[in-house]
Amino acid sequence: MNIPVVYEDDYLVVVDKPSGLLSIPTPKNEPRTLISVLNNDLKEKGAAYRLHPCHRLDKETSGLMVLAKGKSVQQAMMEEFRQRRVKKTYSAFVHGKVLSASGEIKFPIEGKAAVTKYKVNIRKSAFSAVEAEPFTGRTNQIRIHFKSIGHPVVGDTRFAFRKDFTLKAKRLCLHARKLEFFHPRTGKKINLVSELPDYLSDFLNNHG
Repeated sequence: MNIPVVYEDDYLVVVDKPSGLLSIPTPKNEPRTLISVLNNDLKEKGAAYRLHPCHRLDKETSGLMVLAKGKSVQQAMMEEFRQRRVKKTYSAFVHGKVLSASGEIKFPIEGKAAVTKYKVNIRKSAFSAVEAEPFTGRTNQIRIHFKSIGHPVVGDTRFAFRKDFTLKAKRLCLHARKLEFFHPRTGKKINLVSELPDYLSDFLNNHG
C-alpha cells in the first residue's frame, strides 16, 4: 500500500492513514493493519527498527497517526497524549444543520468525563462540515458526541442507522486533519496538517 509519510525524523514517523484500515490488530489478531503493512515494508528494506503506535484511529477514520521508532520514544509520546498535551483537530461531516456556530459537547462515555469543542465551517442543506477538537481521548468520542446532540457523523453505521437519513456516504466522513505537539525528544513544536482525502473533498463539493 502507498501510505503517505507526512513527517519523519530519527524518533517519530507520522503517516496519513487511509479509511478502512485498522491501526493495530484487535483481539481477533487481524493480519493486515497499518502497523503490519508499515513494518513489513521496513523489514523488506532491511531497516534496523520497527514502528510502534503512539495512539490509534478507528478503522473507518482517516488521517494523521503518530508512530515511534522504538519503545522508549513510544512511551514518551504516549505520555504526551495521556497528559492531553497533543492538540488534535478533526474534520467531520455531520447530518443536519448544526445551528450553533461553535460549542462544547460534554457527554460522559462509559461513565467517564468527555469533552469535545467544535465549530461549524460550512452548512449545507443536509449536513454540516465541522471542525472538532476532543479534549479527552475516549474511544469513538467524536462519533458518540455528535450522535448525542442529534447530528451523527455522515456514513456512521455503528452509532446511527443509515435508514434514518437520506444522505448516504461510502465511508465514515471523519478525518484526523491536524496535530500540534512538542516533540518528546527534541522539544521542537510540531504542527502537521493532512488535507481532506479526495472522496471527502468530492463529497463536500457535490452534495448540497
